[in-house]
Amino acid sequence: MENREYKFHENTRLLVTGGAGFIGTNIVEKLLSLGLEVTVLDNFSTGKIENIEHLLSNPKLQLIEGDIREIEDCNKACRHIDYVLHNAALGSVPRSMSDPKTTNDVNISGTLNMLIASKDNNVKRFVYASSSSVYGDNENLPKEEETTGKPLSPYAITKVTNEMYGRIFHNNFDLPTIGLRYFNVFGKNQDFNSQYAAVIPNFVKKIISGEPPVIWGNGSQTRDFTFVENVVEANIRACLASDEATGNVFNIATGNRVSILDLLREICNILGAQVSPIFMDWRAGDVMHSFANIEKAKKLLNYIPIYDFKSGIRKTIDWYLEKLR
Repeated sequence: MENREYKFHENTRLLVTGGAGFIGTNIVEKLLSLGLEVTVLDNFSTGKIENIEHLLSNPKLQLIEGDIREIEDCNKACRHIDYVLHNAALGSVPRSMSDPKTTNDVNISGTLNMLIASKDNNVKRFVYASSSSVYGDNENLPKEEETTGKPLSPYAITKVTNEMYGRIFHNNFDLPTIGLRYFNVFGKNQDFNSQYAAVIPNFVKKIISGEPPVIWGNGSQTRDFTFVENVVEANIRACLASDEATGNVFNIATGNRVSILDLLREICNILGAQVSPIFMDWRAGDVMHSFANIEKAKKLLNYIPIYDFKSGIRKTIDWYLEKLR
């Protein structure tokens, strides 16, 4: 992996919302390793204190237990902050189908609170997590930022709305915003015990346990699986990018796609296992294909994926095996 330099001003302070969650913890760990001052805001609804326990002794880390649905918590967390990396959200399309209201409250109202608090506290830049789900029923491949479709789930609606608010606050309230459309992120700290576990931790856990993994549909659907360290890189690049990047949204992915059946074969190959999956009916809200054009992020964010799918999946499985020992 090439050596990459990140030039932050001295005494830069960053806020990571959802900093005890899957993606947030990876961002926090990297920022602290760079010697930066970091505040974490998390209500531990899906994040876990054990994800950041090893970081709590670091004097450059401040932890605020709070909820983005409470504007007072958002204001407290945004004081003296230069960059907000907003990753707090309720993920999962299936969860949003079963409980659309809570998904809406957290992802839309919570994000609006964070935008207001960032504006009121003169934050230099607001970088927020969007999602490939905004492409909805658009079947064009690869996915390009300027062409989206109709959302297929409540979760997707929340992310479309986040992007609309991001543009409004950039254009009307002088808050520099950048949206990052994450594509099927996987890696260290992704929960494999949740009932809404994503496909990779779900497959790994099932195979290690000797249980048949479940495939929704026929397995030909494809995803642009993105190792979490690529997402960390994108967040840092979004902070340091020129002003030309603000007010925009960017695909954050690898620019490749893997079918669910090929994913299963790769995991089985790494684990030295043979399994026969159970095929179930297609799930409402899921998209058939997800594959990103990342040229815009390369140009304006200087984003280049650090890991490809195969190297990322090996590092991820090594982490799961360590956790399950």
